Amino acid sequence: KLPGALTAEEVERLLAAPRGDSPQAVRDRAMLELLYATGMRVSELLDLRLGSVHMGMGFVKALGKGSKERIIPVGRAALAALDAYLNGARGKLAKRGSAEDALFLNVRGERMTRQGFWKILKKYALEAGIGSKLSPHTLRHSFATHLLEGGADLRAVQEMLGHADISTTQIYT
Repeated sequence: KLPGALTAEEVERLLAAPRGDSPQAVRDRAMLELLYATGMRVSELLDLRLGSVHMGMGFVKALGKGSKERIIPVGRAALAALDAYLNGARGKLAKRGSAEDALFLNVRGERMTRQGFWKILKKYALEAGIGSKLSPHTLRHSFATHLLEGGADLRAVQEMLGHADISTTQIYT
């Protein structure tokens, strides 16, 4: 079964859906941008710690399936969204005296959960007019599909997705 992917226009609408400068909107924009820019699994995104992001070098270190660590490049738009989040919004979400080093925090100052992220994604999908064909994994599929449509090397996409076998990545071709 072929994985579902959003069109480039749908992705643009989804990424533009978090509006305003509230800490939650800034966080949501950073999460969506980073998820699409890297092709990470949602669990990898939510497991990121503050030390996982290397802004100056433009990459994140993600811990994938089988506890395999991989380095994933991050584009300018996602880095800008992350910078806005780290230099303002995250501090407002963190609770005083909290030792939480999770990158993405919920309104209680705790690590964002998969369920919390799913609710956020559904909200923005509705606002963007995308509807029912979106799941957290859809952005991962969209990332891979759009890279390959743009002429990216299959092996490079395999590395970024963290697939052990190239045949898993070939599904997107």
